[in-house]
Order: sequence, then C-alpha cells, then structure tokens
Amino acid sequence: MIKKPLAAAVGAAITASCLAVSSTALAEGPKQIDVASVFDTSNFLGAGAKYMGEELSVASGGDIKFRVYEPGDLVPPFEVFNAVSSGSVDAGWDWMGYWAGTIPLLNLYGALPFGPTPEAFASWMWSGGGTEFIQAQYDDYNIKVMPCFVSPQETGGFYNQEINSVEDFDGLRFRISGLGARVLNKFGASTQLIPGGEIYLALERGRIDAAEFSVPQVDEVMGFEDIASYYYFPGWHQSASWFSLIMNKDVWNQYTEQQQKQFETACRSTLAWSMTDAPHKQVQTLRKMEERSDIEVRRFNDETLKELEAAWQEVVAAEMEENPEFREAYESLMAHAKLIEEWYELQELP
Repeated sequence: MIKKPLAAAVGAAITASCLAVSSTALAEGPKQIDVASVFDTSNFLGAGAKYMGEELSVASGGDIKFRVYEPGDLVPPFEVFNAVSSGSVDAGWDWMGYWAGTIPLLNLYGALPFGPTPEAFASWMWSGGGTEFIQAQYDDYNIKVMPCFVSPQETGGFYNQEINSVEDFDGLRFRISGLGARVLNKFGASTQLIPGGEIYLALERGRIDAAEFSVPQVDEVMGFEDIASYYYFPGWHQSASWFSLIMNKDVWNQYTEQQQKQFETACRSTLAWSMTDAPHKQVQTLRKMEERSDIEVRRFNDETLKELEAAWQEVVAAEMEENPEFREAYESLMAHAKLIEEWYELQELP
C-alpha cells in the first residue's frame, strides 16, 4: 500500500507530466498553413512556394504542411501583405518589392538597379545582416519574414519599339516597378506597376508600350514574345529579386523553437534550389522563344547603359538622403559585396 505522502507525490508527478505534455501540445503551431501566393504556381516564381512546402513537410516529418492558394483565391495579389499582417491569412508567398510603398526599404531587396549578383546578395542576406534589417521593419506589421528565393538577374524587358538611346524612353509607357522606374522617369518614361497576370492584356491592347516582369523562364509562360517585337538585355534595373514567405507573427509564435528551425531549414533549401535550378534554364528558354516567335533579342548599347547608371547614382543618392534605413542597409550590402568581389579578384585566372 502506498503511503499518502508518496501517493500525493506520485499524483503530483503524473499531473506535472500531463501538464508538460499539454503545454508542449499547445506550443505546437498549426499542422497546415494556408499560403496566399502572389504568383501562379505554374511558373518558376510561384513554384517556389510549392517547393518550400514540400521541403517543410520533409523537415518536420510530415507534421507541417502548406496549402498554397493561387493569386486571388484568398485575396487579390496586392492585398497579401495586409491580409497576413491582420491575420486574415496565415501566410503569403511574395515578391518583396510589392510592399515598398509600405516599407520603402524593400525597394533595395525587390529591385536594386546596378546591384550585386544574386550570389553576393544571398550571402549578405543570410550571413551579412540582410535579414535583420528587414525583420526590424516587418515587426511593426506583426509579420515574420523568411527570404527563401532569389531569382537570377532579370531581363531588360519587352518592347514594341527599338531603344537606341535614353531619348527613346521619352513618352514610353512602361510597366516597371521599384527604383528602376524612378531612373526611367528622369528620361521622360511614364511608368506604372501592373500585377503579373494583367501585363499581357495591357501590352496587347496598347495600354503600355513595354514591360519588364521576370526572367525568360517566367516570361515564356506569360507569352510576351507573341505580342512584342524586341526583348532587351541586360536587366540593369534588377540585379537580383527576392521572394519570401511572410507569416503572421501570432501564428509563427505558436510554433516551438524546433519547428521554427524546420521552417528555416526548408527556407534555406528553397533558396539553394532557386539559385541552382534557374541559371542554365534561362538560355535554354531564350533559344526556344527565338525559334518559335519573331522576337528579336537585343542588348542596350553601352552609351545607354552608362547614362542609365549615371541617373541611378542620382536616384540612390536621393534615396539615401531621404531614408536612413535604406542608407544603412545599402552601405552594408555594398561593403559585403565588395569583400566577395575582392575574393574573386584574388582567384581570377589569366
């Protein structure tokens, strides 16, 4: 027969154990996350959300899964940020630059003209403090941000007229986003931001004369080569493009530290996939586009690029003057990229 004090101790231990199990269960976040994607999952950009969901399922042993919704299924694409911030949607898969009107610093992450390579940008993001700069901004909107996908340098866009000098931008109605738009405004271009799914009709119906969107692998799916005459390179306005998983912090905080690490593992895996799966496919896709359409692939001439870069220096100087957060992050990024550049210079072969 168990004495009462011992019985009480055993009972207390059992109660404590049950409470611990209960607390652990309560600490675990949702088993399924609803993710509102800004991009159609049939193209490379939206496919990143699917890929991360698969990697998260593996990392968590099947305990956490994504349900990725196509653009507009839960909320319109440009409403994803607000929906995640308010908690009406658990999470979103986005391009950071879409929210630059709310967080100006995101111009740097979404579309930085004449910036470093995706590899250097990724190194800074994960090892040079890049993520900390943006998380500090997202905290004000109750959002956890995970930069999980970076695309190769974009193209210069589709045009229905030749660009032989910066004068040819004067009066051009151009779909472009970010700081590159401010550069073109200096040369008289009329710029506007149009969601990806609406660009084709805008170009086809003559609402715009030109448009940039992404890399050939994505542009091909959009069908732009069928309604444009020229495809210009390089993508001076967007040296690297960051895409991310954003999650309402009330949801994020329900996950244990171990589960949050599983998200990070899946995020880093998705980043590696985006950097290794895409580069060679751009040339392969470009060749297919040329074979089956009348599109002419062109390069901006050197003088045009020099004048665009000179205008960019004016734009970035003004942005740093007006936005201390942008200055701090931009100087940090460029210093980090310089270290990488110096390393490759030391290793350069004759």
